[in-house]
Amino acid sequence: MIKLGVNIDHIATLRQARMEEYPSPVKAVALCEKAGADSITTHLREDRRHIQDKDVFEIKQCMRTKLNFEMAATDEIVNVALKLQPYSVCIVPEKRQEVTTEGGLDVAGQKSRLSEIVKKLQDKGIIVSMFIDPEPNQIEACAEVGSDAIEIHTGKYANLFKLGKKHAAAELEKIKQASVLAKQNKLIFNAGHGLDYNNVYDICDIKNLNELNIGFSIIAQAVFDGLEKAVIDMKKILLKY
Repeated sequence: MIKLGVNIDHIATLRQARMEEYPSPVKAVALCEKAGADSITTHLREDRRHIQDKDVFEIKQCMRTKLNFEMAATDEIVNVALKLQPYSVCIVPEKRQEVTTEGGLDVAGQKSRLSEIVKKLQDKGIIVSMFIDPEPNQIEACAEVGSDAIEIHTGKYANLFKLGKKHAAAELEKIKQASVLAKQNKLIFNAGHGLDYNNVYDICDIKNLNELNIGFSIIAQAVFDGLEKAVIDMKKILLKY
């Protein structure tokens, strides 16, 4: 069964729009867990545009499932992770000017630095994943730095899918091949970014898929259906695989 990780960053985006105390990310966690989420993802960005330091510690304290902490490979955020001690971290690229993460991390280009970070986190018992594009050299680099898992950036696939399934076929094949290479390198295979209630089916068909991390489409659907139902509906899709 494919697990569902729900990214709740955009609950905090809505809160920060007015700098209010609500809607509460902590309350969102409880609703997501009630609806069947297997884990909760939060991304503490360097510019703190949505999730705040206080949020991640409150979430960790109250949650019943597993916290997946998305983070940039900076000394400041690494230190937060070491103090927080989430179940897992996913190291992502981060640019201040981007609206959302635009691509995968260049693991191959910074193996020495990432190897040090991986060891620090794993010494605290934290599972470490890398958010990468479905490129063979990046997958192999993840194994070389000692990563436990990879999360494939599915944003390009999602954008091409909007043009029609045939347009996304080549990118989908790259993701399938990435799953094979991940297994060969003994890496847990996760995926996420841009996935929604329409384009997720073909991704779910990929072998060796452990977990999908989905945020924006679920939070957007929650505006109309409520958060609990939005999570339930996505979970129902994943339960078929």
